[in-house]
Amino acid sequence: MNINYQKAAISDLTILLELVEEFHETENLPFDKNSDRNVLIELLRNESFGQIWLILQKDEVIGYIVLTLGYSLEYRGRDAFVDEFYLRPKHRGQGIGTQTLIFAEEICHNLGVQALHLEVDFENIKAQKLYHRVGYQKHARFLMTKLMNEEA
Repeated sequence: MNINYQKAAISDLTILLELVEEFHETENLPFDKNSDRNVLIELLRNESFGQIWLILQKDEVIGYIVLTLGYSLEYRGRDAFVDEFYLRPKHRGQGIGTQTLIFAEEICHNLGVQALHLEVDFENIKAQKLYHRVGYQKHARFLMTKLMNEEA
């Protein structure tokens, strides 16, 4: 399996928007091409917010992973969040997800990240199994969110 990762740049915006739209459709998340385009540009231009990585098999882009950065007293410093992680359906179940999560951990290590978080839908049992297998654990807490802007 020949999988490579390429840090996304503004020049990758077209393929990123295509992948984000596929992911949001799959996960029943809202997608607005203009808003999502603007948010992607902002993230790509400011690495203090995080990084986006394209997942490639040979020369074909087959997915992406977004790592956003924060800071946590509980975790003693910088933490990160897998904000979005998407593989096109025909590339799933081949170990690429596991390899990509290991890659994300390497990136986090290089960035001095103390803890890497992610969220998964309660119904997405396949993804839960993958995440457990590579060391992610459930918390005795719920992730709760309050939108501070109606556009979000």
